[in-house]
Amino acid sequence: MDPEITGRCYCGAVLLHSDQPPLVVAYCHCSDCRRWTGAPVAAFAAFPITSFTATPPQNSPTSHAPGVTRWNCLACGSPLMARFEYLPDQIYVPLGLIDQAADLPPQLHCHADAAFPWLQISDDAPRAAGSGRDSLNDAT
Repeated sequence: MDPEITGRCYCGAVLLHSDQPPLVVAYCHCSDCRRWTGAPVAAFAAFPITSFTATPPQNSPTSHAPGVTRWNCLACGSPLMARFEYLPDQIYVPLGLIDQAADLPPQLHCHADAAFPWLQISDDAPRAAGSGRDSLNDAT
């Protein structure tokens, strides 16, 4: 796979780019990520902060949970990216925004203990009861 990753928000006002493939791709079942994405489970690709750009640069983050900073497109509202204090060198991008998402299967389920009981994802990816921070930090 080409290491270059591209993506965009729903309206195309924000373009996303990384010159490296993701460090890790993971599902998140926590209620915070579900509410932010509007989906029953979120899926994210983590990139090194140094390899990732959003054009134009995003300067209006929001934070409704301690230690979590999120950006949304100011034009269309799409969730764009998130930073987590406990993952200091990484930025997380919703998988649905990435052009190459079909080639990036999630490798981990985070907050699997919070998954909806009716949601059945049949894969062999490990399931972390909490944030999965150790596995996610090890990805760097």
